[in-house]
Amino acid sequence: MPTAREMLTPEALSMLQAVVRSGSFAAAARSLGLVPSALSYRVRQIEDALDVLLFDRSARQARLTEAGAELLREADWLLGEIDAVANRVRRVATGWEPMLTIAVDSVIARDPLLDLASAFFALEPPTRLKLRDETLLGTVEALTSGEADLAIGAVLDAASLAFAATGIRCKPIGQLAFVYAVAPQHPLAHIQGPLGDDVLRRHRAVAAADSTRLGRGMTVNLVGGQDVLTVPTMQAKVAAQLHGLGGGFLPEPMARPYIEAGHLVQCETVRTPPLATMHCAWRVRSAGKAGRALQWWLDQMEHEGTRRALLERHRGR
Repeated sequence: MPTAREMLTPEALSMLQAVVRSGSFAAAARSLGLVPSALSYRVRQIEDALDVLLFDRSARQARLTEAGAELLREADWLLGEIDAVANRVRRVATGWEPMLTIAVDSVIARDPLLDLASAFFALEPPTRLKLRDETLLGTVEALTSGEADLAIGAVLDAASLAFAATGIRCKPIGQLAFVYAVAPQHPLAHIQGPLGDDVLRRHRAVAAADSTRLGRGMTVNLVGGQDVLTVPTMQAKVAAQLHGLGGGFLPEPMARPYIEAGHLVQCETVRTPPLATMHCAWRVRSAGKAGRALQWWLDQMEHEGTRRALLERHRGR
């Protein structure tokens, strides 16, 4: 006996749709160029493979059973997916990638990033988009491990640049200033003058964990011997500092709305606040030419307004 997988072909599903659309086996057979007995036999084969009745044959019209109605609902979706896959395959043949994965550092503003995604989807590309949250070296690692095609907000130092030979290219998107901030109720908020390391050491720091999965991650601007609360992202770091759980350096555009609203207090420090150069980095295909989806995103990175928005336009600004 044929299996359900063998019987539930696109042709069989279309045949069942024709029966429902025509209202009877006889009318459906005429529309399909079959004799009614041949159509009935094929439907019976499907029913036998599924071990269910799809049509109530006690009435003159072809009336679906509950099981038949469920199958037809799924048939509409399955046939639509087949058409969609065929369309995507045809468009992929024109240079579009089937999937584009973007590693996004947690310092990048999410609203402008999602605005870019909306503009990308407006093109109706066949490319499916996957966004990954990463932090510090994890953003670069997503590229070098082959898990991402593009990284936005990568922090690259001299050691990191050694990966250029592996088929990774990068370009700066701008500089990101940091400020030291604590909640108004935090003890450091009431100390006058620049905070030295000896003072900071007595209070807990909040740190965003490096999302790297290979080797040791980066630790940035922590004082030796200081208690540390580690959180997964820069957004979580802001939230922890708003709750008074510790202090630390935050991207100035991310902290500024909270400082202006009085929810955070900016403190001077003896150590120079960080000024990081952020990059976008991408994988180069062996053919040397970027796919159309990746090229579209790289083209957006050419606009200064887009680069500034990704670094500065955090929620509330």
